[in-house]
Amino acid sequence: MSEFMRSDVMIAFAVMTAVTVASRLGGYWLMGYVTITPRVRRMLDALPGSIIVAASLPVAVNGGAVVLFAIGAAIAITIIRRNEFVAVITGMAVAALARALGFSG
Repeated sequence: MSEFMRSDVMIAFAVMTAVTVASRLGGYWLMGYVTITPRVRRMLDALPGSIIVAASLPVAVNGGAVVLFAIGAAIAITIIRRNEFVAVITGMAVAALARALGFSG
């Protein structure tokens, strides 16, 4: 049997999937009890950007010049286009191009 299809690996995937689904459904259920005030709406609107910053900050701190340049490009595209998806794709493309050209740090 392949490494991927081992029963302990499949059990781990199943548990992680169940926890992810439960946390998402639980969040929807809990939000049913929250009154959406203007303050709560602003917090919910800011959440996607906060998640991107929380995920990218450790990489930016430890990634070197290529990563900082890629994040700078993504920030510029976010400001210009107001589209986070295009910004993420741009940042990845800049990092990949810099690495392909031989930049490492």
